[in-house]
Amino acid sequence: MELKQVLVVDDSEADQFLNRYRILECQPGLEIRAAYDGLEALKILQEPGYQPDLIFLDINMPRMNGFEFLERYVEEFKATTSVVVMLSSSLVEADRARAQAFAPVRGFLRKPLDVTWPGLLEEMLRS
Repeated sequence: MELKQVLVVDDSEADQFLNRYRILECQPGLEIRAAYDGLEALKILQEPGYQPDLIFLDINMPRMNGFEFLERYVEEFKATTSVVVMLSSSLVEADRARAQAFAPVRGFLRKPLDVTWPGLLEEMLRS
């Protein structure tokens, strides 16, 4: 699968900037959209014709955190082909296990995002 669209869901402006920079550094030309919490991400995903190939999802956010987003996402977008990669500033094993219980979740990475090693984005799509 060719990677064309990425949605980054993170409440931190600094992390959004860094994530965008690192993703484009790895694969220039991608369409990257930003959401600052789960509610905003759901609104973006409801736009007709928009289905990102990859969603980077922070866990701790105001209004709707990453796990709350996943519950709604799985319920509302049953036929989605988007791959979700969780982002966290800590690698708490309970969070990892909870995230992996959701079918779309294919990865769990520590922030700040580092996608500069060759093939990481493609690997996440194949997993």
